Amino acid sequence: MNKSIKVFAPATVANVGPGFDVLGFALNDIGDELEVSMTSDDKIRINKIEGYEDLPTDPGQNVVGIAIRALLQELNLDQGFEITIKKRVMPGSGLGSSASSSAAAVYAANVLLGNPFSKRELVKFAMEGERASSGKAHADNVAPSLLGGFTLVRSYGPLDVVSLQYPKNMFATVVHPQIEVKTADSKRILKKEVSLEVAISQWGNVAGLVAGLASGDFDLIGRSLEDHIIEPVRSVLIPGYAGAKHQAMASGALGCSISGSGPSIFALSEGKTTAKKIAKAFEGYYSELNIDHRVYISDINPEGAKVVKVSDSVTGGSRKTEVRSRKVQ
Repeated sequence: MNKSIKVFAPATVANVGPGFDVLGFALNDIGDELEVSMTSDDKIRINKIEGYEDLPTDPGQNVVGIAIRALLQELNLDQGFEITIKKRVMPGSGLGSSASSSAAAVYAANVLLGNPFSKRELVKFAMEGERASSGKAHADNVAPSLLGGFTLVRSYGPLDVVSLQYPKNMFATVVHPQIEVKTADSKRILKKEVSLEVAISQWGNVAGLVAGLASGDFDLIGRSLEDHIIEPVRSVLIPGYAGAKHQAMASGALGCSISGSGPSIFALSEGKTTAKKIAKAFEGYYSELNIDHRVYISDINPEGAKVVKVSDSVTGGSRKTEVRSRKVQ
């Protein structure tokens, strides 16, 4: 019997205002799909990459192979996999492109191996894909991509990821100007030191944001979506950032900030009606600037990485089971 599965891992918004490298949430309808099957040898093969064909298929150079290899090393196991990647998250978009692929890879391998690890335990393996991509093994993208919802990385040593409560009628509107900002490059321009006064303001906003999410206090969420450390530096890399943020706030956004390392920009809102208004404002603004862009409207994806199709091929026949993913209109 040769089992093959198709898995989906969602794109994510990380940092979420003041939560640099510790906060993130999962989006719906945008993410990477991997088709993965076990082989009879110990080789990891990436047969095809659809969407962004210029990415390396060498498993030693692709985050998919690197993340799976980290999982196998933990198990002290020599096992091969064949992989096809359907890449739907643009590299350098600020929407967790490498994280989506890394999360999907370790999730698929784990399922095929009989689930030796929980989803939460898979985070550390997916982080190795992030290390290869950006030079740092951060978890604020891979954690929500695997677990879904809103996540907080309380600690990196030891790794401690917490799933946060959040209001179910909160929506994100994301605009992605079609340029690439490499995470490694955007990290190099950050200040290495901040004043105690600025740090205190940032800590207060992180705490306020977590409290607002847990209590469903949209006013508190909005007051807390202020970033005094990262946004002032990285916003200069994003064309039209100040104007886009103004448009979002004028359209009723709770707050607006940079998604990950940019150039994507996200705005949070109460309810889908306001999210649509923000999307229209983003569309009009970037159209006037003649900057190619994409806009997404999403509630918070509660599930994270999931199997969407299982195929078992046996001599004399086959069995296929498909789990259809939810479509948010």
